[in-house]
Amino acid sequence: MGDRNSGRLAVDIGGTFTDVALDLNGQLVTTKTLTTPSRPIEGVLNGIRAVTQMAEINPDQIGTIIHGTTLASNALIERKGAKTGFITTEGFRDILEIAYERRYDQYDLMIDKPEMLVGRDHCWTVDERMDASGEVITPLDGSSLAPAIAQIIEQGIESVAVCLLHSYLNNAHERRLRDLLVAACPGVSVTLSSDVCPEIREYDRACTTIGNAYIKPLMGSYLEDLSGALTAEGLAASLFIMTSGGGMTTLDTAIKAPIRLVESGPSGGAILACQVAEQCDVDKVVAFDMGGTTAKLCLIEEFKPHRSRQFEIARAARFIKGSGLPVRIPVIEMIEIGAGGGSIARIDSLNRIAVGPDSASSDPGPVCYGKGGTLPTVTDSDLVLGYLDPDNFAEGRFQLDRDAAVKAVHDQIGTPLGFDATIAAYGISQLVDESMANAARVHAAEWGQEVAGGTLVATGGNGPLHATRIANKTDIDRIIVPRSPGVGSAIGFLGAPISYEIIRSLYCRLSSFDAKAVANLIGEMESDACAIVRAGAQDGDLVEKRVAFMRYDGQGHELEVTVPAGAITRETGEILKQNFEAMYLELFGRLVPGVDIEIINWAFVAATKTPPPESAVIPDTQRDVTASTETSIYSRQDEKMISVSTFARSDLEIGDRVEGPALITELQTTTLVESGFQAVIDSAENIIMTRIARGE
Repeated sequence: MGDRNSGRLAVDIGGTFTDVALDLNGQLVTTKTLTTPSRPIEGVLNGIRAVTQMAEINPDQIGTIIHGTTLASNALIERKGAKTGFITTEGFRDILEIAYERRYDQYDLMIDKPEMLVGRDHCWTVDERMDASGEVITPLDGSSLAPAIAQIIEQGIESVAVCLLHSYLNNAHERRLRDLLVAACPGVSVTLSSDVCPEIREYDRACTTIGNAYIKPLMGSYLEDLSGALTAEGLAASLFIMTSGGGMTTLDTAIKAPIRLVESGPSGGAILACQVAEQCDVDKVVAFDMGGTTAKLCLIEEFKPHRSRQFEIARAARFIKGSGLPVRIPVIEMIEIGAGGGSIARIDSLNRIAVGPDSASSDPGPVCYGKGGTLPTVTDSDLVLGYLDPDNFAEGRFQLDRDAAVKAVHDQIGTPLGFDATIAAYGISQLVDESMANAARVHAAEWGQEVAGGTLVATGGNGPLHATRIANKTDIDRIIVPRSPGVGSAIGFLGAPISYEIIRSLYCRLSSFDAKAVANLIGEMESDACAIVRAGAQDGDLVEKRVAFMRYDGQGHELEVTVPAGAITRETGEILKQNFEAMYLELFGRLVPGVDIEIINWAFVAATKTPPPESAVIPDTQRDVTASTETSIYSRQDEKMISVSTFARSDLEIGDRVEGPALITELQTTTLVESGFQAVIDSAENIIMTRIARGE
């Protein structure tokens, strides 16, 4: 039994499974339950009940709950948000249609534009105007809002986004419009751009504001219902919500700005991979998290994930930047593709195997689940190939139907191509592995890097099963599978800080650096960010970071330059110039003489401190272990089913060594040690797989 209120619990809702991890003073208890799409809260409660029963504790012994979910991103991608309206400055009604005034692929004559969240008939304007310094040119005419109010009421608009020109500098008109809308339409949710994205670049700011308005009623209702359901369950714990930037925030803040939750679930796997990278002292890491619906990949350098301030929703062309709707939020930079265990396989119009991005999800699920699914999936193919134990899948909650999987794969994939079920399943497996490997290569190339030579950290219910196959395709020679990888995102949540990042625009040139204005802005951001963090963490010192987004006059993109600690003075401008030039020279090899440097945006980050993990080492003395059981799996080298050793991970001890081909099974996932790899258990009980021979 744990101490009163000592437990910390994390919940991650995925498309197929809901993962739960409970930390009781260092003792980790985990479980996976099927996601309940019609009412996700049920899946959360089922997981919490299961894990508290396993830990033999009462619900009131949990003091903190950390929650991450894909509900926000799913609502945006599937267009299942609120009926939304958009209000902007007179003359700018078509800002959404105009966008960047360019095509994301100029050679594609049949280009698809991203589908807008708000149609033009739901876009309205008001008579007002601010200039680029925030001064009023045209005062707000409140009566000009009357036509919009009439349309909002008549058309049943549920949520309104307000984005006025230059409101990031002066939000007086936006706040006045909010008051008028609330008074005239009391049941309508209102989102202001000056609250969620007070930055320059009106199209990006408008899309971010609309995205927030679109999901705000749904997420607000869900989070409030979740809080009530947890209380009714006897949980009096503090509830925190994961953000896309890898930190957690309070419930109230999440309800006001749910756009920051768009990538909250996937960020957990990246956080865990960072902890594992630091634990194992590995500089260059590819975080690979493969679940039931999607696969996520993230690059990690020096124990930190790549981050971005812009994220694209629902790209029309999956791997092409600019083909989606931009939202400007702090986000861990990753690539996500529809390649999970539930991804559906089919024969396309060219008589080729195609897999995903559509998924069988948890309802009805893959054919082998026996819940009514009829379309073959990646999980079905893995079962046919022998990689999964039908009697011990997902903690043994249900038995997989191998015969049904064989029939579905054979009839729908094998027969049209003239293959038996095994070869057809191998084709599905190869295709989904190549899709993930290609995504990793593309993502790395976008950052000017390559994945070859790095280390793969594999998490998710399917990540360890596919890790060595991905490594073979990307020339990665080392793989780390941490403890309880099947619920990796939830475990990552437990190690996340309470944090909040604020970005605001204040234009200035270094030649006329206004130290007083900058000091006032940073002081306001510090006060706001620290207040949000302190709402969840009353005690302890905070980690603070200040950043200036700088560029040469006339350039279109900025470099992120750290603002030195201490008071903002004229000398601060000189230090920023030196730091900018050093960074610019390192990146581009030359400076631009005679051109002034300008600062567009400023950022302030406040976060609680997180302790570093204990170091993990591979013992010098290792032992080859012998398995007591064997199973048959398909071998790509032998082109037939072969007998391999099967090890229970719980039976392996530190220093134990397993030669591939072999399977290492645990309650929530299976690790495939392919031929040419060997696996060793390190001092932190990670599985370290190293290539000892080049596979074919």
